[in-house]
Amino acid sequence: MDHDARPTPARAGLVPGLGSFGPRVAQFDRWADDRLERIRGNPIADTLFTSATKLGDFSVIWHLTNLARATTGGRRRQQVPVFAIVLGAESLVVNQGLKRLFNRKRPTAEGDPRYDVRRPLTSSFPSGHASAAAFTATMLTGWDGKRAAPLWWSMAAVVATSRAYVRIHHASDVVAGMAVGTALGLAARRLLRRFALD
Repeated sequence: MDHDARPTPARAGLVPGLGSFGPRVAQFDRWADDRLERIRGNPIADTLFTSATKLGDFSVIWHLTNLARATTGGRRRQQVPVFAIVLGAESLVVNQGLKRLFNRKRPTAEGDPRYDVRRPLTSSFPSGHASAAAFTATMLTGWDGKRAAPLWWSMAAVVATSRAYVRIHHASDVVAGMAVGTALGLAARRLLRRFALD
């Protein structure tokens, strides 16, 4: 039987692409949701992505990462307050700026009923989790070098993807969030270099 033909009760009330920016974006959102549905229900995938989405709430995972880096001492310890400040600024730009500007509806009000996740109060576009993830990966890759890039970007990708996985974001929200976070991270690195804080 074709996968798309199988009944999916959890899709009740779900409209991937709702409130999107044209038919192509809506089509992408539906395509991405169909692909993710193929692995939803897998115990490993469910645990990975629900844990990632919860740790991404309020950027907890990135603040913990910031503190964990500091345990190695030296320059990383000095970077702790700097990173905390710029990550807070990134959150303000995205959650109080861009999200209010676009005010896009989420694909579901409380996420996929199969997963117990926090109900966000902000609008859908762009994904704040994805933006913070890409912002962190950009910042830490700049500080730690290209050898650390696979670690930071793998973590970022899992957290970002988790938002579409639990159906609290459209896939296009996640893509946009990653792009925004990368751009803000590059801008922050340039600003910090100007003030010799990088």
